Amino acid sequence: MGVSTGALKWQGWLVGLVTLAGLLVFAPLGLYVWASGGPSPHGAAEVAPEARVAACRVDPASRRVVATVEVTGRGSYVVTVEFRDREHPGPATRAAQSLVKIPGVRPGTPERAEAIGPVWPAATIPWCGIAHTDPSGAEPS
Repeated sequence: MGVSTGALKWQGWLVGLVTLAGLLVFAPLGLYVWASGGPSPHGAAEVAPEARVAACRVDPASRRVVATVEVTGRGSYVVTVEFRDREHPGPATRAAQSLVKIPGVRPGTPERAEAIGPVWPAATIPWCGIAHTDPSGAEPS
């Protein structure tokens, strides 16, 4: 009627191995969910902002660099645009920057604005790029 100590020992090892296997399978999944921040508190999917320079040109009348900035996402954004003489600057190169505010961006609808840069030398081709995109927090109505 009694259970032998060999059978109890085997059941203990089996429980330990099943527990270890469960940890190896579900611990990485739990860490991934925790690190990704979990679900949105509002239940709606967040739209990540994406900003890009659609055009970069020198205005012939003023000789200033003009960058057309396009933003997709939701809300209002302040975009920092850089103006340089080449795409990959040297370590001591400082770039001219301009801020442009793009209000009322709706999901799926790109909004455009122009950033005006410095007066540009005649013999140099400008490079325009996005340095930073900052959501201002205002939602469109």
